[in-house]
Amino acid sequence: MSAVLTANAPKLAQGSEGVWAASWRRLKSDKVGMVCMTIVALFLALVALSSAGLVAANWQNERGVPNAPPTFLGPAPPEATGAVISPKGPNVDLSDIDPLAPRYAEWAERASQFKTTDTVKAETLAFGGDRLGRDVLAKATKGAQVSIIVGVLAALAATLIGTVLGALSGFFGGKVGDFLEWVYNVFTAIPSILLIFAFATIFHRGVTSVVLILALTGWTGIYRLIRAEFIKHSVREYVRSAEAIGASKMSRMFKHILPNVSHVALVQLSLHVVGFIKSEVILSYLGLGVGVDQVSWGTMLAEAQSELILGYWWQLAAVTGFMAVFVTAFALFTDALRDALDPKLRGLE
Repeated sequence: MSAVLTANAPKLAQGSEGVWAASWRRLKSDKVGMVCMTIVALFLALVALSSAGLVAANWQNERGVPNAPPTFLGPAPPEATGAVISPKGPNVDLSDIDPLAPRYAEWAERASQFKTTDTVKAETLAFGGDRLGRDVLAKATKGAQVSIIVGVLAALAATLIGTVLGALSGFFGGKVGDFLEWVYNVFTAIPSILLIFAFATIFHRGVTSVVLILALTGWTGIYRLIRAEFIKHSVREYVRSAEAIGASKMSRMFKHILPNVSHVALVQLSLHVVGFIKSEVILSYLGLGVGVDQVSWGTMLAEAQSELILGYWWQLAAVTGFMAVFVTAFALFTDALRDALDPKLRGLE
């Protein structure tokens, strides 16, 4: 008998493992998920350092010549190379297509008397400079602070609103469910872009306003999915068993059902982070997003659009690189977290 108990001891220990402990164990076994979690953590640490003023605090300072190309070899002022700054870039002869080209040298000489950046003391900018000579790397870092804060906080708020309302509607039903369904239908009856613009006219520009706008307009899809999951799970045997032993309604909702539907909320959270970052880009581009004294990935993309026509590609490359790395890592990490919390996968162990 003792030998049988000893043989079954590991199984008993494994069976007593909690839901969250088992999920963390499965997540650690996913190498891609752990790498992506590390990347996301690094970005969040960068956001925290930038918010504290320890990184990219002086992003508005002019540190190089205007539209300085990316280089690791030190600054090369236009005067040192004899280049003439023209709309097509340095060292381009535009006399045959631009009647004002012969006067560029004269205008450059006059403008040099009013320069605010000392080209001799200009710094080496690995990611290049913008049209005012500001460091693109510092701008992308500061922009990451604003865009990630907007995307993550708005997605968390929308997920929280949709999950709570969906849980209440799906679990209780009746008059509570009918009222919440009426609110859901009102929000979904209005096109989302018009609803965003309507809220944007009410709130002032700023990070907090953008978070509120996106959260108040983005919870409906999460609500619909969570409501359906709670309706399905509220009649299952494990919930009925919890009710039979005296578990309260709140306990059944958030202690028994919610862990089994959390993977649905996490998938929607991932999608909303990506979508809200894009929405912040659109709002900032239209002048309804962050303030004029702030920088985000959206404002940088708006600036890079006009710079790309002139051949200055480095600001666009920097901001798209930052966005691609963060969005991809966040999406893959959320997928790994969803798999770790999926009750179907837990049942296969």
